[in-house]
Amino acid sequence: MKTVLIVGAGFMGSGIAQVCARADYRVHLMDIKPEVLEKAEKQIRWSLEKFVAKGTLQESPEKVLERIVMESNLESAAAADWIIECAPEIAELKGDIFQELDGLAPVATPLATNTSSIPITRIAKSTRNPGRVLGLHFFGPVPLMDLVEVVKGEKTSPEVFEKGVDFVRSLGKTPVRVHRDIPGFVMNRVFSAAFREAVDLVDKGVVSVVDVDIGMRLGYGWSSGPFEVADNAGLDTFLLVREFMKSEKEEHLFFK
Repeated sequence: MKTVLIVGAGFMGSGIAQVCARADYRVHLMDIKPEVLEKAEKQIRWSLEKFVAKGTLQESPEKVLERIVMESNLESAAAADWIIECAPEIAELKGDIFQELDGLAPVATPLATNTSSIPITRIAKSTRNPGRVLGLHFFGPVPLMDLVEVVKGEKTSPEVFEKGVDFVRSLGKTPVRVHRDIPGFVMNRVFSAAFREAVDLVDKGVVSVVDVDIGMRLGYGWSSGPFEVADNAGLDTFLLVREFMKSEKEEHLFFK
C-alpha cells in the first residue's frame, strides 16, 4: 500500500485525506493543532457515513478511517510516496514547509502543493530539487468534486508532471493539465471573473446572493453557486488569495 502525507488538516486537507484513503492509500494527516485534527476526523467520518447512506461506499467508515493516521509532526515524510501540502495561502509559510519537507522526504517523492493561487515555481525555490515540485489543485468539497488541476512549475520535470496526472486518476478524479505556471492557474481565474460580476450585481442591488447561486446552479449547471463556493472555501481563504493576487498586481481578477 502506498503512503500519502497530507500537511494541513483543514477543509481541503481533510477532504484530500478522505479520497486518498478511499482509493486504498495509507494516509498520514498532519496538523500542528490537535483541535484541527479532531475536527478533521469528525468531518471525514460524517462524510463517509453520508456516502454509505447513499449507497456509493461499500466499506464501513471505520475501515476507511483505519487507513488514516493523525499526526502532529512531519516525521512520516521520510517514508511517504506522495506529499501534498494544504497550508493556508501564505507564500512564506508554504516555502518554509517545503524547505523542511525537502530535507525529510526521499528524493524520488513528489512534493505537491494544493495552492489555488501561488505559482508553483515560487514555492519550489525553497527546495534543492524543484524538479519534483508540482501543483495538485483540488476543488472543494474534495469528496464531491471530480476536478484537479495538475500544475507544472518552470522546473517541474515532465516525469513528475505525468506522475501527478496518474496519481489524480488513481483517486478517481479527472486531471486538467496546466502547462504554464501563472497566478491563480486556470479555473480560479475563470471563476474569479464570474464571482467578481456576481459581487458587483449584488452590491448594486440588482439581485440577491441566494438568487445568484440559484441561477448559476439551474441556468449553468454549477453544482454550487459562486457565493456557496466562497462559503465552502472560507472567506479567510478568499482574503488571503486576494492579498496575494494584489501583490502580483492581479487583484482585478477578483474585484472591480
